[in-house]
Amino acid sequence: MTAPGAGASGEDDLIARYFRPLATDPGAFSLVDDAALLNHSGDDLVVTTDAIVEGVHFLPDDPPDTIARKALRVNLSDLAAKGASPAGFVLTLALRDAADKWLAPFACALGEDAADFGCPVLGGDTVSTPGPLMISITAFGRVPPGKMVRRTGAKPGDRIAVTGTIGDAALGLRVLKGKIAGEGLDTSTRDFLIQRYRVPQPRNALGLAIREHANAAMDVSDGLAGDLTKLCVASGVSAAIGLAAVPLSAPTRALLANGSADIEAAVSGGDDYEVLCTVPENRWDSFVAAARKADVPVSAIGRIEAGAAVARFLDAAGQPIVLKCLSYSHF
Repeated sequence: MTAPGAGASGEDDLIARYFRPLATDPGAFSLVDDAALLNHSGDDLVVTTDAIVEGVHFLPDDPPDTIARKALRVNLSDLAAKGASPAGFVLTLALRDAADKWLAPFACALGEDAADFGCPVLGGDTVSTPGPLMISITAFGRVPPGKMVRRTGAKPGDRIAVTGTIGDAALGLRVLKGKIAGEGLDTSTRDFLIQRYRVPQPRNALGLAIREHANAAMDVSDGLAGDLTKLCVASGVSAAIGLAAVPLSAPTRALLANGSADIEAAVSGGDDYEVLCTVPENRWDSFVAAARKADVPVSAIGRIEAGAAVARFLDAAGQPIVLKCLSYSHF
């Protein structure tokens, strides 16, 4: 991103109007250079990137402010799971046109989240496309040297924890697509589930507690069941999960109770952007206390087990349940 000067292009004008006001970090150089400078503090630098694409991660008629928030927050969620403090991000924006009615609320919401989460814009690129709208963000975070929490550290006996509630976003997408309607879908339920789909709640307030207590962690983006499987494979362990212990919101419970959805849709649907982590038993009480202080709900849903068997998902009676699909997959 570069701001306009003599002979400025339409792209330069767009950047100056909508994104230069967001470039508050000194290392962004007000977006007048070809690169940014991220000050080195002696910490390790954590880098993550996610793209969201129209028709895949958001719907064509989703409000632009919610699209902006989702684009940044899915990356912030990755940083939270690594125990990293946000440091900044770069943005790539592929647009069909440069309409003010879309860009103004998009940039406003992006700036608000950048300020609220302490993750300023450092630069990026804007391009035109005849295809679907696409927003790609690469976010940077900091952790003390050697302290990033990876997927590979889970150990037998660890408690498996997840933040927030699971399944709301997947059901919100079903609502938007008209796949859930009728009984149980009052206005408040509909609005809650749609908002959970459109605007994730990254758990960055828990980042320090994850770094100090968890052996392994990742964010839940493709579905709790599938992402737990990925963590277990990376760590060379297995797991047992009590599906009755998976935290569900009241609206999701209501839809499961009346048959509008099932537990598989909740744990395999994706878009939760909660944190999944494993915590040793001797650190559990301290972790729960830290989560309470950070005002982030956490729930214990199972245990890590030795061996390389596929993770087991158990009903309330302790009997195994076979899930037909573990997670969302792009391919």
